[in-house]
Order: sequence, then structure tokens, then C-alpha cells
Amino acid sequence: VQDRGETTIGDDNWIMAGVHIAHDCVVGSHTIFANASALAGHVQVHDWAILGGYTLVHQFCRIGAHSFCGMGSVINQDVPDFVVVSGNLAEPRGINTEGLRRRGFSREQLFIIKKAYRILYRAGNRLERAIEEIELINDDQGTLDSLIEFLKASTRGIVR
Repeated sequence: VQDRGETTIGDDNWIMAGVHIAHDCVVGSHTIFANASALAGHVQVHDWAILGGYTLVHQFCRIGAHSFCGMGSVINQDVPDFVVVSGNLAEPRGINTEGLRRRGFSREQLFIIKKAYRILYRAGNRLERAIEEIELINDDQGTLDSLIEFLKASTRGIVR
């Protein structure tokens, strides 16, 4: 066994027809896996993430909380919290504004998340520098705490 030796799936998930979740995966709670989406081994999918139909995730990738992967996406690097990706290969398209609103994020929190997204994807911004800048704009509620932890733990790099 190269990893945990088990796949775990959280609570209140919606897993549609033909979905494949391979060995040693960890799936959080409140996720949605549309038809024929597939995870290779050792993938982590955090709470509230959505994978559109026919989305493919390469082994050892992580899908962040509240992220949204568009239909037919091919993901070969980590998808940060709050980010919308799509394409083959997946590219960032913005933040999951509608999903965040539905989950009760305030206008102020959305503003901070959008600002963090711009910092993260600013041309030429290295991940380490982006993390430092995002830490500086985090609010008293810790809106960006999970994003910061996610980015610090990335070993494959993030979708660019």
C-alpha cells in the first residue's frame, strides 16, 4: 500500500451515474460529481466542490473547497478553493461567485476572495509571493484561511 489504503467519502454528496472514484481518494462533504466524472488515485476533493460531467482528475491532485470544475475539464494540477476552472487542460476562469452566494458568503467576503484570486493569478506572481500577499488581505473572519492552507500544501502546483 502506497498511501492510506482506503477511499473515504464524506456526507451529503451527490454522485451521479458513471462516476469513478479510485483508490486512496478522500472526498469531503456536500460535493457534486456530475455524470462520468472520474478521479484517479490519491485525489482529494474538499467540501462543496463541484465536478461537471466528464471531468477527469489526474492522480495526486486536490480540488479545493467551493471550487467548480466545468464540464469536460481535464485537471492535472491543484484547483484552489473558490476557483472555477474549465478546459482541456483546465484553466482558471474566475471565482465561484454564485455558489458562494448560495452558501451565505457576504458581499465583503466575495470582494476579498476576488482580490485573492487576482493576486494568485497576477501575471508572473510566484505562488510563495502570492500566499504572502493573500495573508495580508485576509479578514478577521478568516475568509481566506482555507485557501492559504490549501496553497501552502500544494505539491503539484495550481491550475494556471
